[in-house]
Formats: sequence, C-alpha cells, structure tokens
Amino acid sequence: MSDRPATSRVLVIVPAWNEEESIGDTVTEIRACVPWADLLVVDDGSSDGTRGAAENAGATVCQLPFNLGVGGAMRTGYRYALRHGYDVAVQIDADGQHDPRSLLSLLEPLGESDIVIGARFASKDDPYKVRGPRRWAMVLLATVLSRMAGTRLTDVTSGYRVCNRRAITVFAAHYPAEYLGDTVESLVIANRAGCTVTQVPVTMRPRAGGRASHSPVRAAIYLFRAFVALSLALVRKWPAQFEDPVAP
Repeated sequence: MSDRPATSRVLVIVPAWNEEESIGDTVTEIRACVPWADLLVVDDGSSDGTRGAAENAGATVCQLPFNLGVGGAMRTGYRYALRHGYDVAVQIDADGQHDPRSLLSLLEPLGESDIVIGARFASKDDPYKVRGPRRWAMVLLATVLSRMAGTRLTDVTSGYRVCNRRAITVFAAHYPAEYLGDTVESLVIANRAGCTVTQVPVTMRPRAGGRASHSPVRAAIYLFRAFVALSLALVRKWPAQFEDPVAP
C-alpha cells in the first residue's frame, strides 16, 4: 500500500514502553506500507533497547525521561504533530497488533469525521474475541459513548485511530493520562469539544513480542476500573472551546 492522501501531511505516532522485541519490525512494516507518512516513536521511559531498535529501523524517536503511560506518550505525540503542522495524526501500537495496511481505509472518512477508530467487533468475521468481565466493560463503554457520539461504536478502547487537525489541537492540550483515559475519556473530551467520531472495521493481530496479561482477576479489575474511568470522564467539566496551545 503506497497511495498517498492528497495534500495531507500524515504523522504516525507509536507509543512504546519496553517494546524492544517488536518495535523494529513494527517500524519497518509501517515504513513499507505507508512510506509517504512520517513516523514518530514516543519511547515512554523504556528500560530496555526500545529507542535503539526504533532508530535503527528508521524512526524518529522522542524519549521521555520516565514512564507516563500511553496517555502521556500520546499527548507528547499530538503536541509534536501540532507544532510541526501535520494534518493527520495516526496512533499505532508498538506490539504489532495494528495492521498498517488498514490505514488508508481509516483515512478515507476523515473528510466527514474528526476521529476514526479502527474497530474490532465491527464485523461478524472478526477473529478477535473477548469474553467475561472485560467484554462486559467494552460493551458498556461502547453503549454510552455511542449515545454521546450519535453513531454506533463497537470498540471505544481500540488504540488504532486517526485524527484530523481539529482533533489534534484538542488532544495536544487535553489528552488524558489516566487509566483508559487515552481511549474512553479522550472520546468524551473530543465529543464535548464538538469533534465527530466514526469507526472502520479492522482486524487485529496477535502481539509480535512481549506478553499480554490476561486472567479472571485482571478481567474483573478491568471491569471495575472501566466503570471508574467512565464515571470520571462523564462528571469532569471541560470547556466547550479549546484554544490552540501553541498558537503564536
């Protein structure tokens, strides 16, 4: 895939924390699939060789002095995108689960929407399955945020998403760093700022490296924390209008 969107400057942001095993292959694949996009890896205080592996694969790396979490890393990426005049910012995970070959399909709706989510569960043929408390939490979050957004959303916790300049401006100043804030609360903030959201079905892949943590206990904790994150997102007051944080 190499077709470049007309007139758009695109920045792919890859938040990475201790992803030495997978980041090199992830960067190489992104560069091969979308050579017209610029690529920024935000090394979120890694203690391994994440930065070196990313740089060796050809990425620009912003290294944070300590771990801020995905939200803090992505706010850094959005501020970089805003300061350098990018029209579109793309979030792709470092672990290889997000297929960059789907990127053009996510970019297409940006003419009508400010944020496009690469959604699991949007297709009956999607092999990605989640069950139990974790699935219950995802359904709850999707139901509430669908009503807020005025459109059907099935996967509001997906980290595979693209944003236009309007959403970049909002997120550069107000992207939340709390647990699930980078997915759930960010959509609440965007909605209250007047941004429109839609989704495109994508297929997720297994992690290319590292280890994901799943257990009944962790799933129950996820459900509880999802309730807390959603409650905080809904009760917090955000201004209806945002100023460009780096405007002269």
